[in-house]
Amino acid sequence: MLQQPFQTSFDLGNNRIVTIETGRLARQADGAVTVKQGNCILLATVCANKEPKEGQDFFPLSVDYQEKFASAGRIPGSFFKREARLTDSEILISRLIDRALRPLFPEDYLCDVQVLITLISSDPEVMPDALACLAASAALAVSDIPIKEVISEVRVARVNGQFIINPLRAELASADMDFMIGATSKNLMMVEGESKECSEEDFIKALSLAHDAVRIQITAQEQLRQKVGVQSKRDYPKPPSDETIQNKVNTFAEARVLSISKSASSKADRSKSYDELKKEVIAMLGEEATSEHKKLAKKYYEDLKWEVVRNMMIDEKTRLDGRKHDEVRPLDMEVDFLPTPHGSALFTRGETQSLTTITFGTLLDELLVESAAKSEYSKFILHYNFPAFSTGEVKPMRGPGRREVGHGNLALRSLKQMMPGSEYPYTVRVVSDILESNGSSSMATVCAGSLALMDAGVPIPKHVSGVAMGLITRPSDGKYAILTDILGDEDHLGDMDFKVTGTRDGICGIQMDIKIDGLSMETMQEALNQAKKGRLHILDAMYNCFPEARAEVKPHAPRMIKMFIDKEFIGAIIGPQGKIIQEIQRETGTTINIEEVGNQGEVSVFSPAKEGLEKAVAWIRGIVSMPEVGEEYEAKVKSIMPYGAFIEFLPGKQGLLHISEVSWKRLENLDGILKEGDMVKVKLIGLDPKTGKFKLSRKALMPKPDFNEGNS
Repeated sequence: MLQQPFQTSFDLGNNRIVTIETGRLARQADGAVTVKQGNCILLATVCANKEPKEGQDFFPLSVDYQEKFASAGRIPGSFFKREARLTDSEILISRLIDRALRPLFPEDYLCDVQVLITLISSDPEVMPDALACLAASAALAVSDIPIKEVISEVRVARVNGQFIINPLRAELASADMDFMIGATSKNLMMVEGESKECSEEDFIKALSLAHDAVRIQITAQEQLRQKVGVQSKRDYPKPPSDETIQNKVNTFAEARVLSISKSASSKADRSKSYDELKKEVIAMLGEEATSEHKKLAKKYYEDLKWEVVRNMMIDEKTRLDGRKHDEVRPLDMEVDFLPTPHGSALFTRGETQSLTTITFGTLLDELLVESAAKSEYSKFILHYNFPAFSTGEVKPMRGPGRREVGHGNLALRSLKQMMPGSEYPYTVRVVSDILESNGSSSMATVCAGSLALMDAGVPIPKHVSGVAMGLITRPSDGKYAILTDILGDEDHLGDMDFKVTGTRDGICGIQMDIKIDGLSMETMQEALNQAKKGRLHILDAMYNCFPEARAEVKPHAPRMIKMFIDKEFIGAIIGPQGKIIQEIQRETGTTINIEEVGNQGEVSVFSPAKEGLEKAVAWIRGIVSMPEVGEEYEAKVKSIMPYGAFIEFLPGKQGLLHISEVSWKRLENLDGILKEGDMVKVKLIGLDPKTGKFKLSRKALMPKPDFNEGNS
């Protein structure tokens, strides 16, 4: 018989109760909880090895979030009909949890830790990603795995001017701010989200409200931990250390490290100098040094670099490349860089470079985004590629990793704020290939993407730029330095990676990772203000390069027109067994898509050539148009009869050109006058009330001869 489970609950507001339970499921895991809101239930488990792997010198944390399709009563749409690799959405949620949890473990804890969060019951209105980090933290809280603090994560959205914590799916659909915030009771740990040009002040307000909600969830976890009776965390083996070797390394290399760090050399030259000094450090130990001694010396050397560079930035206000703390690296950008893509831009900032292209597609090219709760199509796609050569490395080519998915998502959610609405006919794919990287290639993707979209003629109203901020702190005296447009080394050595994107009028996207215990609200405000200054500087350069979107797509880009017709004409355009629409596509070289939208038919015509597009549109308009008496038409002779000719004056619409209406002269037959296939200009002169057939005239468009001339 199962033991009685332990539970605790709290209210998100408006009687939205969240219940955390442990002791019923997955009892062999080190920690396991379920989190329930409505019909949404998440199972989170955590397991950790008792010993680190031999020789391991890093913390191996793995976090995986997965949605079981059975949770929503669905069968996966894949060929194998089972859940396989994580989807992009699941990877993004996994990253949100990972980035919030990672700083909570002790720095000398090197045992493998695996956190698994699974959606086992879905509620169509409850967003499970807002509860996933709470579940993961609660599983750690009820385990004996060593963590320094309990955390949680909430979504805050602004809907109709009101901030809501963990809004329902329907509420979120109309939000103009959407942010996920992870925090301890004291400090912020992780922020990610998007907004429709919100102000820095509104963002700070959202953070404050989210932090209050996080504290409630932390209290609930602490109550659950007390009920379970977790008194202390497990002991763990500490990595080896040797104070004598550390002192030798520091004495030998400290001044040299500072000299290299202050040289303001390029990334390649600086790395070469650091590596040469590392070899000297190892040689300094002498031949009697063991492999363990050499390994420790390398670690202490990296620790020394970390400390020297950080102190240099705080005390001397000097950065690795010689810039001021709030200075952006040199910018260079160019649009229409490639001749064949539908739009392109090359954006270079310092030693970071993105080549971004735009491709137009049809509705048939939309991306299907599938999760347990819903399936939807997206007409805006952004892919980010980070090849090894961008950092001068050799690595096997594989599919996109979690980093590529995360960086691409930040750029996508930033740029989509400026994209036209659902009425825009194209599916748009943006691809950013990072050709060179030394800090914040995701922000280069945003800038290059904005330029490329305008180059392609996508009607975005404003440019979007992005800048990555860094933070260096020194707890011993409370001093810190906020860095604008960080280098790769500054990201590695710093305590924060804080990316902000937006227009001149507000914030479009934010992503923040903290490597220390957290960030105060005051420091966040200062970083936001400095980020705004950097963002505006980059935007000025972008507007100087290309101030507004092209009025139309490029000559070689495909054309698309969207038309709305009465629903009754859909069948006429398609024709029996698709005969008419297939003929139109074949004769004009176009792709045509028709959908029912309410009481209308939405017709999208896509063509690689302007002429084909115009021909197809005229054809369709002819089918759906109602002929008007008195209108003139360029028509085609379909058949000849003794009494006249049948003329197709609009696609699918024929009328009789009676022999008496062909000419002012009396004709016995049409031999030598008209034949099948001839093009002839006619006028619609009437509609036979008995048969409903159209009556056409050719002679009505000819000058009437004077029959009396020459008879006087």
